[in-house]
Amino acid sequence: MNIKIAGGRVIDPSQSLDKVCDLYISNGTIAALGEAPAGFAPDSTLDATGQVVCAGLIDLCAHVREPGATHKGSIAQESSAAAAGGITTLVAMPTTSPIVDTPAVAQLIQDKARATGKTRILPMGALTQSLAGEQLSPMHALASSGCIAFTNSRRPIRSSLVLMRCLEYAATHDLLVLFQAQDAELATGCMHDDTTSTRLGLAGIPEAAETVEVARCLMLVEQTGARAHFGQISCERSARMIMEARERGLNVSADIAIHHLLLSDSNVNGFDSNFHVIPPLRSQLDRAGLRQALLADGIQAICSDHQPHDPIAKQAPFAATEPGMAGLETLLSLSLMLVEQGLLELPQLISKLTCEPARILGIQAGTLEPGVAADICVFDPAARWTPSATTTRSGGTNTPFNGIELHGQVTHTLLGGNTVFQR
Repeated sequence: MNIKIAGGRVIDPSQSLDKVCDLYISNGTIAALGEAPAGFAPDSTLDATGQVVCAGLIDLCAHVREPGATHKGSIAQESSAAAAGGITTLVAMPTTSPIVDTPAVAQLIQDKARATGKTRILPMGALTQSLAGEQLSPMHALASSGCIAFTNSRRPIRSSLVLMRCLEYAATHDLLVLFQAQDAELATGCMHDDTTSTRLGLAGIPEAAETVEVARCLMLVEQTGARAHFGQISCERSARMIMEARERGLNVSADIAIHHLLLSDSNVNGFDSNFHVIPPLRSQLDRAGLRQALLADGIQAICSDHQPHDPIAKQAPFAATEPGMAGLETLLSLSLMLVEQGLLELPQLISKLTCEPARILGIQAGTLEPGVAADICVFDPAARWTPSATTTRSGGTNTPFNGIELHGQVTHTLLGGNTVFQR
């Protein structure tokens, strides 16, 4: 099938492209930009006048909940939410039930994603068996079954020797290891440890809970030569340590959840459990430092850290609720706030959501180069919309942004040249 996307502002940072032009799709791949290929006759035309056309977004952290916690969300629901948010590739965490530490579970997730047909789901495999932090998982077999990277999530690997062996194995097979850095003994609270937590009487989590673990992981990455990524960092000092490691030549990268760029611990004032996230919302100084690190390319990507919950999980006193917020449908709109606030130019932002995550994962995506799969997001930057619990496609409605007017809304999402979402 031949498709013409006409008159949109095409932005592709991977090609340093930002201009109004037409885009041509043939048989599920991008055929050309600007001038139509010889003999091209469109079967359908999408009028993108006044809209932005970019590669489909790549989200580096999402909990799809299936298999296991389908009362919180399912692959079908979260795929639909991703498509509505312009996301064509999701990296799924291994914290399902059963855990992704066997090829069968990894294949099950991918099979269900293909059957749904809304987005590509790339599972991450468990770094250790059962995420218990004691024995290495069968990483090579998991990679052969489609696992894009390996992580122990926020489950501790207390033995530095075990962690070093994991990194040595990963380095031998050129496998990507993702750290969600957290020292379990220090992270026993529910919000950032500062004056606000003291005033509210809530147990705090100090910055050291993250920075101590970042330091340990960086030392072992340097020792082993592994390829590593730090997911959802929340402290300015973490960003500085990772930037310094990159300057020393370590093959490391980092991403940040969008809510850590927009919110701070002061938002917890009302005890709204939708602000209960791990890592916790940090101080305004941390937020400012993380924004500067993003601008200086010390943080390469922005993600949603999507964690859908059933209503009961958030209906308790703040400290007793389950942490996390849903964010697939709002990722783009919230990220556009950084452009509105003058922190980033639009092409810089799109880079953090498309080609940079693809580079981290080592996949051919996040670009509009001719010949690649036509994973495309079309959005209206001037559109205004208000997310709500009644309209979300995700299994979880747990977000503090419900009822708040946002700017920028996806109008079309194409996956492999097929329209999987149209507003």
